[in-house]
Amino acid sequence: MQLSIRVTGEGADILSFLLAKNPANLYDRQEKGHRVRLFYPVCAPTEAEAVLYVTPDPIELVTGSPDSYDITHHINDRQFAISSLFCSFARQALATALSGRCQEDYRGWVNHPFAMTLSFGPVASELSDEGIADLFHPLGYEIVCERKVVSSARAERDDPTARWLTLRGTATVQRALRQLFVLIPVMDDYRHHFLDEAELERLERFGEGWLSEHPLRGFVVRRSLRFGDLIRLARERFQWFDEVSWQEPGAPSEGDRAPSDGDGVRSGPSIRLNDLRYEAVAQRVAELPERAVVVDMGAGEGKLSIRLGAIPGVRRILAVEPSEAAHRRMAKRLDEAALPSGDADIAPLWGSLLYADKRLAGADVMVLCEVIEHIDEERVEDAVHTVLGLYAPRSLIITTPNREWNALYRMRTDLRHDDHRFEWTRDEFRMHCERWAQRHGYAVTLEGVGEVSEQFGQPTQMAVFTRGGAPRG
Repeated sequence: MQLSIRVTGEGADILSFLLAKNPANLYDRQEKGHRVRLFYPVCAPTEAEAVLYVTPDPIELVTGSPDSYDITHHINDRQFAISSLFCSFARQALATALSGRCQEDYRGWVNHPFAMTLSFGPVASELSDEGIADLFHPLGYEIVCERKVVSSARAERDDPTARWLTLRGTATVQRALRQLFVLIPVMDDYRHHFLDEAELERLERFGEGWLSEHPLRGFVVRRSLRFGDLIRLARERFQWFDEVSWQEPGAPSEGDRAPSDGDGVRSGPSIRLNDLRYEAVAQRVAELPERAVVVDMGAGEGKLSIRLGAIPGVRRILAVEPSEAAHRRMAKRLDEAALPSGDADIAPLWGSLLYADKRLAGADVMVLCEVIEHIDEERVEDAVHTVLGLYAPRSLIITTPNREWNALYRMRTDLRHDDHRFEWTRDEFRMHCERWAQRHGYAVTLEGVGEVSEQFGQPTQMAVFTRGGAPRG
């Protein structure tokens, strides 16, 4: 997590006094086990820049919590994105600037507007670039959103969700930082801490002088406070908190709205698509001649595992999932399912597609239902090599979104879910599947799931790999 504050013009070097950090010294502290550093690449009378760099410890984040045995923090880089975590860790380093209580000789500079450039990221937000711009344009900033380019031997792509933001405008250091401390959690929509009335007081303090005039003030308050009780308190305390300001950023005006369903454009993914996907996977498993042991990789809450367990001939399901929270929900679902005695035994396992586990080797069937798109694209190759090369199931079923179909969805982002790292077109998926099959000695059949579009195919694409077999049809 990184934030750069650059000011230009007369008195730029006063930035160091407003931050109360000596340019000659590296600020290097531990905040609850997480490292916070601040330094100045330049500090001159007409140009100064301070860079704040926060390195969280992903293990420390879950130590002593109910999620301490959850392995997802080892395989997910979510905790390294700018969020409320950053604001919490950086608050001590920026406390003087946020409060405006610098040395008496420099108090007059607290309200001095500087020509300023703020750069920070990575920001992981489901808001579109236009939606993020709607948050900052009313504050007088020009904004540039840049996506990180990932290059490797296997892939070169733009990450569609993680962005670096650069704001340019004129503002006091205090107001600019207070605006960021309010809007960063709003963009990210993630909270690592318990929300109570202190959050309302923080919003009131940091939003003083600008939030009441923001056209999206209602959206900012709702995202900041989240819960009904706190929002009701905000209504009582903030006279400016009205229904008019509840529109979401990036929302189209009446003249710009996408066509309705009657014009052939869907308003979002069908709620039935997930059921259709499970039905298609179950049908393919039921058609396989050998299906006694099935591995459901990325089993989540166990919905698909339960459905697979009812297929005749399936004797054991290994439901593999990295998230402890999902495991708890899976255990509850299995208890409530009251599975008939003839159904397969379902065994929840801790695990991930990114870690080899010899217990998964030699299964009759392995299912990766909407899994691969949740890992970095350049790591998919290694994951599939582990599955087909090391585990070597007799059959493998993979489903993943068809990116082409997204043209029919009215979405703010290019991807269907904010945790998707990529989505492939039909040609891209076919190319990868045929190469994997040839490399590992499998035959592969490709098909679609869901409503058919003559131009875009179907919303879900599915591949069925059969070891040493011949493609169907």
